[in-house]
Amino acid sequence: MKVLIIYATVEGQTGKIARFVEDEVGKLGHETALADANDPKTISFEGVDAVILAASVHERRHPRKFEALLTAHKADLKKKKTLLLSVSLSAAFPEGLEEAGEYVVEMKMRTGVVPDAELLVAGAVRTDHYDYFAMQVVRHVVLRDRPYDPDAGEHEFTDWQGLSAEISRFLG
Repeated sequence: MKVLIIYATVEGQTGKIARFVEDEVGKLGHETALADANDPKTISFEGVDAVILAASVHERRHPRKFEALLTAHKADLKKKKTLLLSVSLSAAFPEGLEEAGEYVVEMKMRTGVVPDAELLVAGAVRTDHYDYFAMQVVRHVVLRDRPYDPDAGEHEFTDWQGLSAEISRFLG
């Protein structure tokens, strides 16, 4: 089986997740093709059996270029088995899962793409990527009263084992 992995990353965590997924898919004995949504010319659906879409959420939505790519390839995606990995800090906390799910619902409404499976993936705090304003948004809007202090520095919330199990289940 050939699996196309299309990702859109802002601070790098989703790119790391996409490379992890590529390794996991390879370990399961499948051929992979990894493509950055910011370079759509490199994306081909020819010979692809399944597609894994991975995108981070910032300001309540997935990157516009990612959503535009999904909209442009809606017909191609409808013909393939698809899994969406929606990466956000909201998914890192039980009280944020509903909100993280809303990001996916809104994306599906904007693009018209409805994946066969969806997974809310916890992202990371990347303090070295934040200016003062971004740090305040992370502290007071994204993490608001959640049990993590961004002053503690960078932190990955991604559940790598859980992600591996979901990839195996999706391709199984």
